[in-house]
Amino acid sequence: MSRPTVHLQGLVKRYGAIEAVRGIDVDIAAGETVALLGPNGAGKSTTIDIALGLLAPDAGTAALFGGPPTGAVADGRVGAMLQTGGLIPDLTVRELVATMASLYPRALDVDEVLGIAGIADIGRQRTQKLSGGQTQRVRFAVALVGDPDLLVLDEPTVAMDVEGRRSFWSTMRGIAGRGKTILFATHYLEEADDYADRVVLMAHGRIVADGPPGEIKALVGTRTIRATLPHADLDALAALPGVTAADRRGEAVVLACSDSDATIRALLAAAPEARDIEISGAGLEDAFVALTA
Repeated sequence: MSRPTVHLQGLVKRYGAIEAVRGIDVDIAAGETVALLGPNGAGKSTTIDIALGLLAPDAGTAALFGGPPTGAVADGRVGAMLQTGGLIPDLTVRELVATMASLYPRALDVDEVLGIAGIADIGRQRTQKLSGGQTQRVRFAVALVGDPDLLVLDEPTVAMDVEGRRSFWSTMRGIAGRGKTILFATHYLEEADDYADRVVLMAHGRIVADGPPGEIKALVGTRTIRATLPHADLDALAALPGVTAADRRGEAVVLACSDSDATIRALLAAAPEARDIEISGAGLEDAFVALTA
């Protein structure tokens, strides 16, 4: 069995009386795209900083490619885009990316990276003149230019608009398709659902779920029934078998169910006039709320 690209075992990190990370165990295989999810204060950024060798754990070990994180970073095998840190001022975008490329033994072509990151058209702009979304794309180009085997991205699409986020993840799909390993933390649950092979869900410094997005959603075990049913009695609907909550949305009703089979049979018997019926499983947001509460 090949060694994992990222190996975190028994990680603990304390800040005074606050235990930010409480015994994290994670292995990430080569070529995986893994999303690290959790509410603010869950320990995501601390875990990433330890994985990159920027923080020393109080207990446990972190390894990249079978060795110390600092060695993998020094060898140019890791590209990182963290929440903190700015761009060097008074350089053009192209000058900055070219400067970063000169530090790596096997850097990608600078113009190729500008194209991949979607910033070829702003190559001559000074870094201090960029918008928030443009800055994020330049930071991504800096992380990518060394042609790393592992990309670590902490909230990479913050400050990007919807179109920018969609374009960014389209680019990331192509990079993942080249066999790169990607670990990213995000607050946008749809990004994890759409682009991650696997979700690691953290709360209070611990991992509360780890698996493919579909598997995480299945852990909640609830389904939703939506139907057009004007003038429905919500109290009567809430009393149907398997219903845990009933709500009205205009002429539609939305029923949260622990047993959707029992609920749909009872609903059709009690209200045969119901139409436009939809049954859906729990979304990643439902799982996120339930598992991190």
